[in-house]
Amino acid sequence: MSQSLDNILVLIPAYNEERFIGSVVLKTKQYVDTVIVVDDGSSDETHAIATAAGAVVVVHDRNSGKGVALNTGFTKAREYQPSAVVTLDGDWQHLPEQIAQVAAPILNDEADIVVGSRYLENDSDVPVARIIGHWGVTNLTNLLSGVSLTDSQSGYRAFSPKALEKLTFSSQSFSVESEMQFIAKNHDLRVMEVPIIIRYSDKPKRPALSQGITVLNGILSLVARHRPLMFFGLPGIVSLVAGIILGAFTITGFNANQQLPIGTSLLVVIFMLTGIFLLLTAIILWTMRSWLDDIKLALNQ
Repeated sequence: MSQSLDNILVLIPAYNEERFIGSVVLKTKQYVDTVIVVDDGSSDETHAIATAAGAVVVVHDRNSGKGVALNTGFTKAREYQPSAVVTLDGDWQHLPEQIAQVAAPILNDEADIVVGSRYLENDSDVPVARIIGHWGVTNLTNLLSGVSLTDSQSGYRAFSPKALEKLTFSSQSFSVESEMQFIAKNHDLRVMEVPIIIRYSDKPKRPALSQGITVLNGILSLVARHRPLMFFGLPGIVSLVAGIILGAFTITGFNANQQLPIGTSLLVVIFMLTGIFLLLTAIILWTMRSWLDDIKLALNQ
């Protein structure tokens, strides 16, 4: 083994990757001793090939999504008590020879989560459609999570033992990368980026528009879970203000004409009740999330 990185573990979530998974594992094992592959319900020979290449393989009975695969992989990784866990994809887009530079900030205690960004130095020949999609999703995730990155959708990442302890994902789809930013903000995890190169040798396995819509839907769900005051509270305030303004016009009209406009009055009631309901929902969900965070913290101590 050349240039082996002591106590670094590589985790690869994989679904129907028989074409590349063997090469990825063999190349990765030139740099680290332990490679964990989570076979997320593949219908091909991903499991057998990864095992033959020397990976520790955990198999899901059915395809459950990348977030679930990462949860499984992180649970398995904790058994090894690694100094850092590096995740990369099984489709040969990520370069195993860059493991050292992605893990370096973790080993130097400079970060808890390191994201390999294809946009820091722009050395990757990224298709235009992906650039546009990544730009939109990244800026939206940055705004809503409070953590800024240049490449929120990169799967080439490194994690400290602290991050490994805190990270549990509720996302099942590819919005799991965006969820990491929300969790990092909630737990004060240090996040930084390093430049990487990504290869685009094949056509995308999923249509860019379809994947973008899936990620966008996932981000909105994340906001509802992690930022309930924003997701429910802001619309609640807007609804209350609209009800108050409309109510003021209604009262003014009644004083002038001595007639109560039924339709407008109903709208006032609807706006006010909706606003109150959304605000109460925001407060209840925020309180519940705080309680759950306290319970998780107590269980981890």
